[in-house]
Amino acid sequence: MADRGGIFEGDDPIAIARRWLAEAEASEPNDPNAIALATVDAEGLPNVRMVLLKDIEDDAFVFYTNYDSAKGAELGQTPKAAFVMHWKSLRRQVRVRGTVTREVGPQADAYYRSRALKSRIGAWASKQSTPLSSREKLVAEAAKMTVVHGLDPKRPPFWGGFRIDPVEIEFWADGEFRLHDRFRWTRSAADRAWRVTRLYP
Repeated sequence: MADRGGIFEGDDPIAIARRWLAEAEASEPNDPNAIALATVDAEGLPNVRMVLLKDIEDDAFVFYTNYDSAKGAELGQTPKAAFVMHWKSLRRQVRVRGTVTREVGPQADAYYRSRALKSRIGAWASKQSTPLSSREKLVAEAAKMTVVHGLDPKRPPFWGGFRIDPVEIEFWADGEFRLHDRFRWTRSAADRAWRVTRLYP
């Protein structure tokens, strides 16, 4: 596409997303890897929440959570998701849509081990998305899990990763007088070539 260049340079949208995230890490004051993740429940009603993107692989975006949480259950029922990353300091955003698979192998184990001890214990203590009578109960459960699992807890079987395999990635950059730049990469499946289109803002 003749008029595409600069911050949109390149034919691989995954590489562009990595580059934009790296630039955001140098400018955003908090959580540059935060994404607003959207799923749907059994009735098709959308749900959205902030999670932290932990890896951009060559062909997928990866985050971690409790599989028994609301988002985990929804992704189990409908393994499709969308998310947006927005960086106010750069005035850019990335939108992604795709299919979802679980990451339950050595990669999930390695990421779990890389977390702070209290965060690892917290994964065992939290029955995520279920009713909680008081904060004191949560703190007590964390103390109990510390005793049960010690200083080297293993990854809980109900906790791991989700990998989003994108079929659509859209990049947006702020422009003067609201004449923004938007480019959308699409493909029909993970093993197909990307096509890029400039969109009206």
